[in-house]
Amino acid sequence: MAIDRWLLQQHILEQCPPVLRFYTWLPSAISLGYHQRNYPPTWENLVWNGQKLDLVRRPTGGRGVLHHGDLTYAVITSGLSGSRMEAYKQICEFLIQGWRNLGVDLHYGDAGRGYIHNPNCFGTATSADLVRSDGSKLIGSAQLRKNGAILQHGSMVLNPDGKLFNKVFGEELLDSVVSMINLDVEKIIEVLVKAASDCFGIKFDIQPLSNNEWEEILGNSY
Repeated sequence: MAIDRWLLQQHILEQCPPVLRFYTWLPSAISLGYHQRNYPPTWENLVWNGQKLDLVRRPTGGRGVLHHGDLTYAVITSGLSGSRMEAYKQICEFLIQGWRNLGVDLHYGDAGRGYIHNPNCFGTATSADLVRSDGSKLIGSAQLRKNGAILQHGSMVLNPDGKLFNKVFGEELLDSVVSMINLDVEKIIEVLVKAASDCFGIKFDIQPLSNNEWEEILGNSY
């Protein structure tokens, strides 16, 4: 996520074009929303399979997200008109279309402001989140807006571990969530990139980070 934030700054400085990224997590981690102060003290020292779970803070808002068996997406762009929610929907359209092409229909959640009292991001689904037909949340998203640019990233629940989820949040995962996604991650990314290209009307080029860029990112305390 430090890369996301660095890319946002580069985009603001007109040093890079709009960006679409996908990544997974190793080791597993819990990310906290930028303003989140309410979370269980046990999260500070959680161990899973002999390894401590990282506890990190996102540059975006929202509640705690368990990154284990999930896929994270990030979009950095600018020039979107309208409200924050209108921007969410403009960006999320590629996720809806992509997952529809993968056989999963999604719609927006309808939770109100009460979500702020739940430390678990996936315990509620707001109008910025995407849920399946049974109401289970597949994608939780959050934004950072700065100088006319937007970083929107989110977690897609693909292969969660029910026991770890219960250990972190004290809640049971729905059976449909545990067994829903049986697709190769590379295939999911391929379909979502094609959907984004169609929705945004642009062609994406793969651009690895240079050694100098890595040094700059690692040298900043994000």
